[in-house]
Amino acid sequence: MQELANQIDDFFVKVVRFAEKKHEVLLGNCVSNVKLTSTQEHILMLLKKRPSTNAKMADRLMISAAAVTKALKKLQELSLIASTRDEKDERVIYWHLTHQALPIAAEHAEHHHKTLGAYQKILDEFTEEEKSVISRFLKDLKGEFE
Repeated sequence: MQELANQIDDFFVKVVRFAEKKHEVLLGNCVSNVKLTSTQEHILMLLKKRPSTNAKMADRLMISAAAVTKALKKLQELSLIASTRDEKDERVIYWHLTHQALPIAAEHAEHHHKTLGAYQKILDEFTEEEKSVISRFLKDLKGEFE
């Protein structure tokens, strides 16, 4: 049993190293020539769905409003986003994508799709009973981090 615990520990070490300074773990490489952080790319993906405020993006990404502001500043410098003020309350600023950002946002969404596909491909090798055990294990492990 100790060997399995060591394998889990090794797995987490690799994930942490892979995901260091990233907002999420995604498989695949970006082909766009624009160098963005995963947080910036994730903001683009969120804005592709609908315009949003800084606060709403911070809530969705579970990061600080300051981190969102920093990412938005860089995206605005690259002309990937633009802002509009709310007609009813000019204090509220909505951010939206420019045409230049659309392919980058789509690429990030595709990375999510490919990552989930890779997970599913691995899971397809397990029986339903084994998947149930894996699911229970992940639920319990997640509980340890909460």
